Amino acid sequence: MRFAEEIVVEEFLPTVRSMLAEELRDRDLTQSEVADLLGISQSAVSKYANGEVERNDRFLDDERVQELAARLGEGLADGSMSRVEALIEIEILVRRLEDRDVIAEMHELEMPELSGHGGDFNVHDPDSELRAEERVRSSLRRGLTIVESASGFASLIPAVGSNLCECTPDADGIDDVAGVPGRIFDVKGQATIPADPEFGVSEHVASILLSARRNDREDLRAALNVRYDPDLVSALEDGGCESAEFDADYDDLDAAVGAALREHPDATVLYHTGSYGIEPITYLLGEDAEAVAEMARGLL
Repeated sequence: MRFAEEIVVEEFLPTVRSMLAEELRDRDLTQSEVADLLGISQSAVSKYANGEVERNDRFLDDERVQELAARLGEGLADGSMSRVEALIEIEILVRRLEDRDVIAEMHELEMPELSGHGGDFNVHDPDSELRAEERVRSSLRRGLTIVESASGFASLIPAVGSNLCECTPDADGIDDVAGVPGRIFDVKGQATIPADPEFGVSEHVASILLSARRNDREDLRAALNVRYDPDLVSALEDGGCESAEFDADYDDLDAAVGAALREHPDATVLYHTGSYGIEPITYLLGEDAEAVAEMARGLL
């Protein structure tokens, strides 16, 4: 009898660690630096570098594993990702591969009795609340990396600041939406993100996202606010986005957003032109934080 966790420990992790060690060594880190980042000994790094550790070809050839190793290698090397963040990213991929995917297939081959479960056998629940929140934080960090590295993004930030938010699949309140504490501000021409994403810290942008979802747009999971400019809205429309205007002087946000979406049901750009004491704002909405961040980057 072999458990799915044994496949993870004995085949997945050695393969991923060796791929990460290669990525980090390719970025000119020393064996000592690689060992510190991966939490392993220098002798282990040497074994990985010299091909002395057996690797599983299914994981080695999987594009998702390759992309993860490249992204984590870059983030760990340049300091934009912590070891904890890297661990979460790996954990998320492991759970996905356990859910009727490569690890589940390998497990079933070694335990043919599992085939009678019709592919529904799950040791771990990938849809648990904890996993859902981890995935949101991970996606949000990737989106924020795009925002932070986009040259000129500061020019899109309104006077009230920007926020990038993403919600869990079954979100029904502010506490189910993660965002940047304190918002994203322009500091000397640079988009500045003051803290790691947290749940329940965004009220305004999160409210717009939740209102859209309550008006039959549950496909929307993320939102980012930028300054309003008719030329920016036109550029978004030219890029294939549908836009919808709503009234800044709303008494009921759900009603205001709902009215706009009834006229433009496929809109992914919501905006208002402001009012007395209310700054005009444009909201970009999409399936995840990365998609929304890319919409913004396309304006630069």
